[in-house]
Amino acid sequence: MSMPFPAPLLRGLAWLLGLPGRGLRRRLARRFAARELRRNSKRARIVATNLALIGADPALRAEVLEHTALTVLESLRLWTRPPARNLREVVAVEGEAVLREAEAAGRGVLLVAPHHGNWELLVQWMAARGPFSLLYTRGASPALDAFLRRSRERGGVTAVPADAHGMKPLLRALQRGETVGITPDQVPEGPGALWSTFFGQPALTMTLIHRLAGHSGARLVLGAAERRPDGRFTVRLQALPEAVTAPPLEAGVDALNRAVEAFVRPALAQYQWTYKRFMARRPGEPAVNPYWPHCY
Repeated sequence: MSMPFPAPLLRGLAWLLGLPGRGLRRRLARRFAARELRRNSKRARIVATNLALIGADPALRAEVLEHTALTVLESLRLWTRPPARNLREVVAVEGEAVLREAEAAGRGVLLVAPHHGNWELLVQWMAARGPFSLLYTRGASPALDAFLRRSRERGGVTAVPADAHGMKPLLRALQRGETVGITPDQVPEGPGALWSTFFGQPALTMTLIHRLAGHSGARLVLGAAERRPDGRFTVRLQALPEAVTAPPLEAGVDALNRAVEAFVRPALAQYQWTYKRFMARRPGEPAVNPYWPHCY
């Protein structure tokens, strides 16, 4: 299927923006963070609000913004360079035995990967092991969606849009014994969500992971490609506790959020704090938006 006309132009621009190596990327990211702080940009205000909500050190704001810029620059490079070349950036793997055991069970693997470190590199690392399906959010325009999908569907990746029909192809992949990757930390739309607590704040949390695991018997593995001080990466893998898939569903969702929180805390600045994760409120609670109006 041919891409819409602007998509090749997007790819060319991404290739150019992906030229900087590790050292230059770090310098550019630091300049970006300094500029965002100096301007007190909307992005910087969202980060400050999130850090205040979770009781984190406000001084982390500069580091969060730097990692945010690094993730963007790295992803542009990852989307436009050969996967085999990209995977040289992974210099260590922690917990690979957990993944091998899950794969050997033959019931499929659900990779639960929060927006921490570089998700795009983790996707390519997983796809190098075998067939990998990725649940993704469609791009804002047909051209952007075509670019993102074509960029990600390399090296054995199947990109599945996050819509009402997304569960069926993911479930079929798990039933074939394959691996499916899902990010658990977006505010879900529609009925497939429950209220839980994340970093001490009420957070609407998806139930898709629990439904897929229940229908397939797949093993759940928590994972991330975490950035090292030298700009390379360590892939971290960890088994999720049985409480995540045990009934009742509400307790499983709580257990998932606790596991993700504990997983990202050691490198807190690499988590996605530029996202308005705590905007919604439980029914019956005051309709207070902690981001309003200063983050708009």
